[in-house]
Amino acid sequence: MEYEKLVSQALQARKNAYAPYSNFKVGAAVLTDDGKIFTGCNIENASYGATNCAERTAIFKAVSEGYTTIKAIAIVGVQNDYTYPCGICRQVIAEFATDDTKIILGKNDTEYLVKTLDEILPGAFTKKDLGK
Repeated sequence: MEYEKLVSQALQARKNAYAPYSNFKVGAAVLTDDGKIFTGCNIENASYGATNCAERTAIFKAVSEGYTTIKAIAIVGVQNDYTYPCGICRQVIAEFATDDTKIILGKNDTEYLVKTLDEILPGAFTKKDLGK
């Protein structure tokens, strides 16, 4: 199943996380509509505000290559627990998600939850709201 492949890719990306301050390593994998996968990890900075989360790293890589629709995103943080995206990442996911986008929260290689954007960010403010 493609969800397990995404979780596996996110686990691999987590190995590259640069988290010397929090030691909280996160990996993410974005699946585009045409099946391309972009991965990312969190990258911390001594100036904490300059830190970038794994989800945004993966999404920004996809967007920088011309992909602006997320079919699914897998996120893996602490081993044996589900890691949800932070508020900023939820908003960035909302920018590139569709009603069918799946957010996969991986616990390990075989255990994961599948959520929708509305489940993790109900009432999201999106580009649709700007046209009202």
